[in-house]
Amino acid sequence: MAPDSRAPEEPAILITAFLSQLAVSGVAVLVIVALAAAARLSRSTPPLNEAAARALLADDYPDAPIDRVWLAGDGDAALARSGARALYLFRLGDAWVARDLAWTEAAAAPVRDGRLHLSLSGVSPRLARPALAGWAPETM
Repeated sequence: MAPDSRAPEEPAILITAFLSQLAVSGVAVLVIVALAAAARLSRSTPPLNEAAARALLADDYPDAPIDRVWLAGDGDAALARSGARALYLFRLGDAWVARDLAWTEAAAAPVRDGRLHLSLSGVSPRLARPALAGWAPETM
């Protein structure tokens, strides 16, 4: 037995292999971040027309017969009369949201700068300001 024999050396980390693995991991992280960012992009929704507005409102209010529909000039909103109720449909992100209010409130809402100023609880005032084409509410 040799006195004070040396312990076998630890294998050295190969720098090229380490850098290659680090680069591949970095690229994988960048791809995942890019996919997550792309998933948050909203898809465009086509502007409303009367048929689409009636269909969307029928989904949310199946028992409400729609008497008349007024569309916003930009296709981002619609207001419909259903008897004593007003049904308001507006774009929020990449989806459509419907709210209802009394027809008398909708008919009495002020029009400023060509926009109807609806008062809806839980809805941003910015989203409740449609520029309705041909808005002339009839009263009951």
